[in-house]
Amino acid sequence: MNNNNANVMPNARASSRYQIILVALLSLNFGIVFFDRNALSFLMPFVQPELGLTNTQIGLTASALSIAWAISGIVFGAMSDRSGRRKIFLILATIIFSLCSFLTGLATSFLMLLGARLLMGVAEGPILPISQTVTAMEVTPERRGVAMGVMQNFGSNLLGSFAAPVVLVAVASTFGWREAFFLAGIPGLLAAGLLWWLMREPGIAPVPSAVDDQPAFQRPSIKEMLAHRNIVICSLMAILLIGYLVVCWSFMPIYLTSVRGYSPQAMGWLMGTLGISAAVGSFVVSGISDKVGRKPVMIITPFMGLILTLSAMYFQGHAFILAILFFFGWSLNGIFPLFMAIVPSETVDPRYIATTLGFVCGIGEILGGGVMPTLAGAAADVAGQSAPLWLMSGICVLAGILALGLKETAPAILAKRSQETLASTQPN
Repeated sequence: MNNNNANVMPNARASSRYQIILVALLSLNFGIVFFDRNALSFLMPFVQPELGLTNTQIGLTASALSIAWAISGIVFGAMSDRSGRRKIFLILATIIFSLCSFLTGLATSFLMLLGARLLMGVAEGPILPISQTVTAMEVTPERRGVAMGVMQNFGSNLLGSFAAPVVLVAVASTFGWREAFFLAGIPGLLAAGLLWWLMREPGIAPVPSAVDDQPAFQRPSIKEMLAHRNIVICSLMAILLIGYLVVCWSFMPIYLTSVRGYSPQAMGWLMGTLGISAAVGSFVVSGISDKVGRKPVMIITPFMGLILTLSAMYFQGHAFILAILFFFGWSLNGIFPLFMAIVPSETVDPRYIATTLGFVCGIGEILGGGVMPTLAGAAADVAGQSAPLWLMSGICVLAGILALGLKETAPAILAKRSQETLASTQPN
């Protein structure tokens, strides 16, 4: 039975002002997470020759972080649900992943680099499911789509996908790639202080009457979560599209510099365009889904990703035009909050949101972010540097087809359908 909890009210004490501050703070913190996570990808043209890394090893570093991120997100997401102490989990994770950025800068071999990325994945894993849960609990339903989009996509892409390639490549070109990693570790420590100062511990979300008969502390099994068709589809989309994302971060910078012949600085700006696109999409795509529904947006948007891969391989014009094509192609990123947070949180019992989101994110990170970069790297060593981009293209098509099976969860659309059904049953 599909349990839609779209109308569950958040903590009544959450004023509009606090909701705005909270979402901005969580978005900033998650942006810093991605600034650190993406740093290695953007600095790989500097790191690879010094450490003598193969494409397969590049893929393994991305896979290691993703797998550690996934397992940690599942474990600590569930722990935060049980303890109810989400704030302290968030602060400690932020401090630890920031310190791991310094460790990455100290790496002198592939194994040291791999170990640093594993530790960073463990620290960063809980941040997204906990932040999504807090947002779902504190923000009113009519603003949930935009709030989730801003929380997950705005900061992560403005800082992690736009500022990171531009700033870190500039620092690495001037001072060295190790100094760039040391710089990347500082903002997270500042963000941890802001979380301690400004964020309160969220209250317990009210439970709809449809689930009142369930035991208060019962945790859903994987079988129970997968009994919801939306959770199955969102999990499969997470596997595909997180794979798309991590493969792009891992191999697009090298493809642009070694195959297309762009300078590291030009590559940085082209990759930065993706950040601007996703930051805009954090408002636009999620906001559109609030109005027209989650399902149609999740069907159409994956096919936009083909613009990115095909233009990267075949467009021969000016770099400025290529940047515009990259901007539109990366609009695919705008649906990440939908399949990773919004649709699952509108589908399951609100007491188990963090557990469910940790599962969806975790399975996506393990099988998508964990497996696909290694496969892409091995394929690039065998078939050439274009192989990862062809893998990304196939992912776009499969994700769009999968979304056809979703059940609509947008509160406005469901309310409209309910009114239409009620009106049709009224006597003339």
